[in-house]
Amino acid sequence: MDHVSMTATRPFLHIKPKKGWQVIDFKELKDYRDLFYFLVARDIRARYKQTVLGGLWAIIQPFFSMVVFTLFFGKLARIPSDGVPYAIFNFTAMVAWTYFANAITGSGNSLIGNTNLISKVYFPRLIIPLTSVLARLIDFSIAFVILLFLMFYFHVYPTFMVLLLPFLVFLMILIASGVGTFLAALNAKYRDIQYVIPLLVQLWMFVSPVVYPTSMVPEKYRFIYSLNPLTGVIEGFRSILLGTVPFPTQMVLYSGLLGLILFIIGILYFKLTERSFADII
Repeated sequence: MDHVSMTATRPFLHIKPKKGWQVIDFKELKDYRDLFYFLVARDIRARYKQTVLGGLWAIIQPFFSMVVFTLFFGKLARIPSDGVPYAIFNFTAMVAWTYFANAITGSGNSLIGNTNLISKVYFPRLIIPLTSVLARLIDFSIAFVILLFLMFYFHVYPTFMVLLLPFLVFLMILIASGVGTFLAALNAKYRDIQYVIPLLVQLWMFVSPVVYPTSMVPEKYRFIYSLNPLTGVIEGFRSILLGTVPFPTQMVLYSGLLGLILFIIGILYFKLTERSFADII
């Protein structure tokens, strides 16, 4: 609780934590919602300011990745695509994956990029990494519209299970928030984490069903593979949008449980270390 203490020389502001403890102080986040909205808008403007293509960058990254993967994995390596053209098979995964990769990268580096703000004023520090996670939803939405056009072009239509799409998007945000806040807190303490994040993202993509279907994984390793929380999300996207396979209920449940665990771990670690941010950043 903030209060002003008087000394014989001059008053000073003494900031103390509130009594009690909780994972997320929703009331405090609500009180600072205007700052949260401002930071989200600032993040979006900063990424597109003084760029020639602007919002097209949200399309370029997944689209050209899809072109490269289609050429090498679809045409040359002949990776199966569950009965749909490989291009749409891969682009559906790339839309979700690109959001996740950019969200955890931006979130993981967010505290370092806001050093002046953190050291000068008080506000819930959790706002900063969450800002990067939510701001990337603009890019996701733009890329998703292009995905719909590609689906129409390839004559691929969603199933009635598309009603579950908001749940999968929420799950994707939950996982990105947990991983992003954990990396942000870790990066504030150990600066070399910023160099580890791109490597982590690259490795994570190849252990996720982005360029290949889960059906290629041997059955005896399928459970272990499902412990990657993005497995259920990506396969769920393909199932409800492309109708490639029956909805992977078990994988999605695993993703939901693991996503919740990652979120709690990320927030807990962030809360345990946030008191030292102003000193170590």
